[in-house]
Amino acid sequence: QWGELFRDQSVFLRVDTGAGRGHHKHVKTAGAEAKFGIPMDQLTSNLSLMSELNLNVTGLHCHVGSGILTPENWYENGELLKELIAHFPNLKSIDLGGGLGVVEKPEQSALNLKEMDRLLLELKKHLNGIELWLEPGRFISAESGVLLARVTQLKGKGKSQYVGVETGMNSLIRPALYGAYHPIVNLTRLQEVADKRYTIVGPICETGDKLGVDRLLPECFEGDVLLVANAGAYGRVMSSNYNLREPAREVMV
Repeated sequence: QWGELFRDQSVFLRVDTGAGRGHHKHVKTAGAEAKFGIPMDQLTSNLSLMSELNLNVTGLHCHVGSGILTPENWYENGELLKELIAHFPNLKSIDLGGGLGVVEKPEQSALNLKEMDRLLLELKKHLNGIELWLEPGRFISAESGVLLARVTQLKGKGKSQYVGVETGMNSLIRPALYGAYHPIVNLTRLQEVADKRYTIVGPICETGDKLGVDRLLPECFEGDVLLVANAGAYGRVMSSNYNLREPAREVMV
């Protein structure tokens, strides 16, 4: 049915190059556990069907995951897609997707863009004029936005010390959805020593409504303003009115 829908059309094909990468299993978008893309062996075995449908394949696309900090990733996937070029004489573009990682934890090293550039330039030499595309959306925008939330309550329970703030997964669902790590600081107490461990939680009626777990912060008090960093991508666009709570307002500065 899909083939008939695209009969006689120019199309991009999303290819599953075989292995997903990323900071959480929910953002790994290749391999047997991911729903995306046509496996490479199935792609080549269906060339006759594409010919029968008169599909004009002008682009190949792959995207294997998000939060990737190894520069070799895009080169390696490009090498795999390069093997398919001979099957598609009208190919104009190869899209290697996105997933360029943003440093979030102190122990992480930044994505080496110079090495990535060197590798992709080497790949491009062998593409015979075919364009090479990337999708660096989150890499560009993540650090351009932050979430500000006022502390509304503090609570100790067993070994856990909770800092409750006025918003949560309704404004920034990434930590709850796939364990994304967002740096958190107390703007009210920037000059004080961060020697207390807190779990920062929102007001939503689910235990998973956490913005950060076991974070070192200065001693917090009601009324303090916390900053949750790297909220410029997949923040507002993934927000909701869950529990009838309005998400944080978006302000351009």
